[in-house]
Amino acid sequence: MHVLVTGATGYVGGRLVPLLLERGHDVRTTTSNPDREQPWWGDRAETVVMDALDPDQVAAACEGVDAVYYLIHGMGGGDFARTDRQAATNVARAADIHGVDRIVYLSGVVPDATDDELSAHITSRREVERILSDSTATVVVLRAAVLLGSGSTSFEIIRQVSKRMPLHTIPTWMDSLVQPIALVDALEALVGALGYAGPSRHFDVGGPDRLRYGALLDAYTSHAGLTRPQIDVPLLPTALVGTLVGSLTDVPRPTVEALVESLRHDMVTADDDFRKMLLPEGYRMLSLEEAFRRSLAPRAAAPEDADPMGPLPQDPVWASGGDDRPVVAKVVDAVRDVLPKA
Repeated sequence: MHVLVTGATGYVGGRLVPLLLERGHDVRTTTSNPDREQPWWGDRAETVVMDALDPDQVAAACEGVDAVYYLIHGMGGGDFARTDRQAATNVARAADIHGVDRIVYLSGVVPDATDDELSAHITSRREVERILSDSTATVVVLRAAVLLGSGSTSFEIIRQVSKRMPLHTIPTWMDSLVQPIALVDALEALVGALGYAGPSRHFDVGGPDRLRYGALLDAYTSHAGLTRPQIDVPLLPTALVGTLVGSLTDVPRPTVEALVESLRHDMVTADDDFRKMLLPEGYRMLSLEEAFRRSLAPRAAAPEDADPMGPLPQDPVWASGGDDRPVVAKVVDAVRDVLPKA
């Protein structure tokens, strides 16, 4: 199958492309910066220049492909909802123009809540789903909550907060249920979406473990050999928590704030249809403990030999635990950022 992967330089895309190549697909990827150094698999895939906000470039990128992976997300900062809306509209129109058979979109779990209770981040993701689904292509949406793997924004927040906060203060409103999924399991479902034979629909994708967010932090610290007592704190404003976590970690703050806002709701799957409809028969998903172990493995000598759960050369500079500044300095910076908002 001839497949276009947008967002191929991102965390998921950069790990999806080599898996697609391994499974025998012809892969075209997009870049907005042709001068950027190619990823380690770059010479095995076709690369075209595409700005998702340029309809002509999007149409050219979609020409001649059977399926499009839509891995483009705005994560806060500026009018990200407008940007997401325009990018999705361009891809949907391009799919119609060129008769693309399938669009696969990696989205986020949508909680069981009314529209006015949802975060702007989740609302935008759901709007993108609707726009893509209005195209003539079969649209398969995978809704995931917490992705576990070195370099995943969710995992890096857990890792860096656990490393840098000697005491975990859990806002009472944030101790919701979560159902994390290992990156390799999400990748397998993404590849499986190419062979799905039904009508357009979404699939909730989650791993075998469902637990409170505080328990997820506790499970990580136990696995990492850290002692981090927890205390529940009521009445902490969402914006304040987002600022604190954004200052304490090296993950871009708009991304952190968007994710923190989503944790007001349970982020769990409504069903497990994806296991029988997207995963290979007999496939065994990773447990939480296995996912932590593989995510914390050291970098492999060669990327082609690396575990996708572990670090890879194209990961952002804030991955693999962030920078080496002393923890005390991080805490001081976080307090300075928070004080004006308190």
